[in-house]
Amino acid sequence: MLRALLYILPLALTIYAFIDCLNTPEDETKHLPKVAWIFIILLFWIVGPIVWLAAGKLRRAPAGGGAPSPFSRGSRDRRGEWVAPDDNPEFLKSLREENQKDESLLEDWEADLRRREEELRKKDGDEQQDGGEGGSGKS
Repeated sequence: MLRALLYILPLALTIYAFIDCLNTPEDETKHLPKVAWIFIILLFWIVGPIVWLAAGKLRRAPAGGGAPSPFSRGSRDRRGEWVAPDDNPEFLKSLREENQKDESLLEDWEADLRRREEELRKKDGDEQQDGGEGGSGKS
């Protein structure tokens, strides 16, 4: 029984660390890219998962409001406080900027369209004048 435990425990730890690494977003991995952590976990069977759990991932503060761990000091969790899009000033600012860009683009397109329509009117007017004079000269 003890022999089986010597194989099952490291295997369970490796599986847990591997799944935890796969489910961790890329921006929450520390020190190495996510792919490198996956290789470390799978290649170094016992040490890899322990290193991943100790130092590979940003750990969030407990939901109860406990003190953050010493590993996460200085690195603020960007997803900790969720704000609805209509209350987020950065999102609203980006919408206003996109709207201004779209309006200026639309104004440019409308000015270009008016210019092209005017060129077509002048061209059609010139052809009608040339066509009217040419037809009376042949008769």
